[in-house]
Amino acid sequence: MTLRAIFSDWAERYFSDEEAVIMLIVLVLGFAAVIWFGRMLAPFFTALVLAFLLQGVVNLLTRRHIPEKLAIGIVFLGFIGAMLALAFLLMPLLWNQLVNLVQEIPKMLSSGQQWLDELQQKYPNFVTQDQIQTWIDAISREFNLYAQRALTLSLASLGSVIGLIVYLVLVPILIFFMLKDREKLVGFTLSVLPEKRGLMSRIWNEMDDQIANYVRGKVVEIIIVGSVTFVTFALFGLPYSALLAVLVGFSVLVPFIGAAVATLPVAAVAGFHFGLTNEFLYVVIAYGVIQALDGNVLVPVLFSEAVNLHPVSIILAVLFFGGIWGFWGIFFAIPLATLLKALMNAWPRSLKRSQQPSSPSS
Repeated sequence: MTLRAIFSDWAERYFSDEEAVIMLIVLVLGFAAVIWFGRMLAPFFTALVLAFLLQGVVNLLTRRHIPEKLAIGIVFLGFIGAMLALAFLLMPLLWNQLVNLVQEIPKMLSSGQQWLDELQQKYPNFVTQDQIQTWIDAISREFNLYAQRALTLSLASLGSVIGLIVYLVLVPILIFFMLKDREKLVGFTLSVLPEKRGLMSRIWNEMDDQIANYVRGKVVEIIIVGSVTFVTFALFGLPYSALLAVLVGFSVLVPFIGAAVATLPVAAVAGFHFGLTNEFLYVVIAYGVIQALDGNVLVPVLFSEAVNLHPVSIILAVLFFGGIWGFWGIFFAIPLATLLKALMNAWPRSLKRSQQPSSPSS
């Protein structure tokens, strides 16, 4: 069979249905719009995600016999209040802790060098002075590189103040109108799509609840894990508790990898502050318990209805979509992977060529 025949057979099998061709065109146009115009339309996409989250709270209030307009007002005012608290309470605290942590990094490096020297004295046959010096030089180079990047980023960000102000003004306005005129906007979107959209409707009905549950569940997971981590570290007297708690909370966005990455700064700060003492061991154990409860208790409760994906599929989705869309790609990696799985399962296939005539029975 020639290559042309193989391609024709494959195209006829997967694209002989008109709805499949329409669905493919819609997907290509949608992904192209996000890739090419994503930076330009970032406020719109941010507002869309936040409105999608808040709509669940509006639905919850309306089910309790609260008028829809009143529910939208309550939810929107609550969102504005949360954003103001985040901007004026949490962000200054995080910034101060970050500045203090950067100032203490040279002391941490010096303490680490002393620890390596003691290690070399105790085990001269396993750790040589040349190895220690190589490690120290590598760490210093990495630190200087990150410091230069941070300085470049801070200088470049001076010109983005207007962009930040636009974000702070546009996003709340967009969220309000997305909540208020949701029916009109959905109706307009459906009017733009082709009339023959049975495949898209089936996939959307299958994915709507799952994506909503995942996104809202992930936000709840970030808040719970971050809050529990902050309280735990604060009780132990660990410095930079708020900064580390935010890091641990957002680490749940990246399955498997996030927890391992967040462990390094937690162990480094605890080791520098407490030394190799019982308090350091208690902090590490408490952090391990938080991660274990998150993976074995909280995640199954929040995502019990999610479609099961193989760990390899999850890691590939995080790497691929995170590389394309950054933070939002990581955040939506699992829903997008679930969407691709639903597309593969629901995609119409023609079996005309694959069917073989049955042999006559003897």
